[in-house]
Amino acid sequence: MKVLVIGAGGREHALAWRCAASARVQEVLVAPGNAGTALEPKCRNVPVGAEDIPALVDLARREGVQLTIVGPEGPLVAGVVDAFEAAGLACFGPRRQAARLEGSKAFTKDFLERHGIPTARSRTFTREDYDPSWLERQPLPLVIKASGLAAGKGVIIAETLEEARAAVGEMFAGRFGHAGEQVVVEEFLRGEEVSFIVMADGAHVLPLATSQDHKRRDDGDRGPNTGGMGAYSPAPRVTPELHARIMREVIEPTIAGLAADGTPYTGFLYAGLMVAEDGTPNVLEFNCRLGDPETQPVLSRLRSDLAVLCEAALAGRLDTVSAQWDLRAALGVVLAARGYPDTVRKGDRIEGLEQAAALAAGRGKVFHAGTRLEGGRVLTDGGRVLCAVGLGESVSTAAETAYALVGAIHWPDMQYRRDIGHRAIARERRG
Repeated sequence: MKVLVIGAGGREHALAWRCAASARVQEVLVAPGNAGTALEPKCRNVPVGAEDIPALVDLARREGVQLTIVGPEGPLVAGVVDAFEAAGLACFGPRRQAARLEGSKAFTKDFLERHGIPTARSRTFTREDYDPSWLERQPLPLVIKASGLAAGKGVIIAETLEEARAAVGEMFAGRFGHAGEQVVVEEFLRGEEVSFIVMADGAHVLPLATSQDHKRRDDGDRGPNTGGMGAYSPAPRVTPELHARIMREVIEPTIAGLAADGTPYTGFLYAGLMVAEDGTPNVLEFNCRLGDPETQPVLSRLRSDLAVLCEAALAGRLDTVSAQWDLRAALGVVLAARGYPDTVRKGDRIEGLEQAAALAAGRGKVFHAGTRLEGGRVLTDGGRVLCAVGLGESVSTAAETAYALVGAIHWPDMQYRRDIGHRAIARERRG
């Protein structure tokens, strides 16, 4: 069979790589892909944009694609699955109405409150109904969120009232484009952040391996929020008891609530959670696709056929399959261009990829994100450029491997965090 993966980032490289590992898959097309997918065995990049929905439908028809997997949120929110279904093509992801869980934080807050799913207290404003006096009465810090899609950058933690006022004002002024036409102001939740990702078929749910990411750019969880600077799997914080509680209090009522609202959910569902000291899993956000960079370590551990799992979900029979996992831990370190998450320089030549690949054999992999091929050279082409994933018997040993891969790679002004997995590693050292 032929598989089409839509997207160009590290998540899409991991999806294409894992699909290509299937004996049933003849070829994986990636639209538009990156330098990593261009060099991946059994994969072929196609110069079609991830949000050019008519061209993607035409590509799938022309190439005889039997399964399409959507990587990024943009085409999902724009209705790519609806368009593929209308053309009689199998496409794994939520329809446009269900994808509002990510496309509108205001919609999600209302949904969570209506269905009694734990989340931070909040209020949503437009420019017309914004109440500055309400803001002044709230305890600090506050979390200010652009309601729409902002490429993972539309969240600001305001430590002072002045910062909160400025953040709201900047969003209404267009800092994040149309994403800031509605602004959600939330209480700041304390605890430990956990990523919980599942596959859903409208009624049934298949949990994937647990993971945890690091959103802040700098060591010690400092600096600006980003799309993610690294992640590891499994997340030791997610005990069997917490896993059951997340399923019971968050995932199952979300899938049931969407079905009851007439918008059944099929696809990957990512719940970003803040686990309080008492174990309550509060929803910080939903993503209607796999997380990035969580996908890279999670799929590095997957031993089941991803295409088979997706086909089972599209057939509404996820309850008949299971996922098998490598018992080793996996940890990924994002290598970013200087300036990320703001303006970055592109076009630098990346050195050391061959040495890193040799080091990774059997114990890791370097996934590409913001890269391109030019004249046989791999160049930087985005903010988050690579994700080096190591496997090991513990998070500590996985980190050692991942950072060994990082040490083999370089380009001018490369930046990365040196403490990915620090909480899990500290737990391991405490025994």
